[in-house]
Amino acid sequence: MPELPEVETIARGVDERLRGDRIVDVWFGSHSEPFKTLPDRQLIGLLDKVILQVHRVGKHIVCELGGPESEGPTAQWIVHLGMTGRLLVTTPEGLVEPHTHARLTLASGREMRFVDPRRFGRLEFREMGEEKPFTGPGTEPLTISPEAFAVLFRGRRLAIKAALLNQSLLHGVGNIYADESLFRAGIRPKRMAGRLKRAELFRLHAALREVLLHAIELGGSSVSDYVDADGVRGFFQLEHRVYLRTGEPCLVCATPIRRILLAGRGTHYCPVCQR
Repeated sequence: MPELPEVETIARGVDERLRGDRIVDVWFGSHSEPFKTLPDRQLIGLLDKVILQVHRVGKHIVCELGGPESEGPTAQWIVHLGMTGRLLVTTPEGLVEPHTHARLTLASGREMRFVDPRRFGRLEFREMGEEKPFTGPGTEPLTISPEAFAVLFRGRRLAIKAALLNQSLLHGVGNIYADESLFRAGIRPKRMAGRLKRAELFRLHAALREVLLHAIELGGSSVSDYVDADGVRGFFQLEHRVYLRTGEPCLVCATPIRRILLAGRGTHYCPVCQR
């Protein structure tokens, strides 16, 4: 599943290419699963809207929309990529991939397409004034202070890896970046979140932020289906120190990386470097 760095990379790419463009035509596929808001309502709401900004909220891509004469957003189109979703900017002549569920044609002649083979992604439309703006389920990992980060986990009786994956606490962090940040912080993923010392949580906060920002710089991790808005793979997978490196030597101490199942997810760690 695309995580914060991948979603951030896609949102930036779409914003760079389509900000200020106007939606002149909308096509939706026949499968019902991707539509959190009914397709007919989305179609009526999207037509003739101007894309004012595209940004990330957690693991969601939010398109802020306005009318031709509006000064600010009047609606939002919210895209969750699910497990295999992609949001691509292309031209009408570009090959239409199988499992394309949405095609938005812009006044510039470009298209924005939502492609999702497994159909776990979701498309939602919100009209400002009728519904609250989308703010995501949890706290933003890149802006939370070290102190507030530590407070999030105080008294939590669950493994720190599971706590990092809890989107109601921190939205946007997934399996890859939880594993990588815990390794850099030297913390075992099975340790109880509520028993971590303040200094350890501060160290984890710094490691998580460092990992996420570096992954964004490298365009995210392409370990499965992920590509950016132009269909280009990311490069952070070349920087992974534990994720999917089961049995390979730790890059710090040469101990073989272990894999366990934790909170239903494959979890990778070094038994020596992480305590």
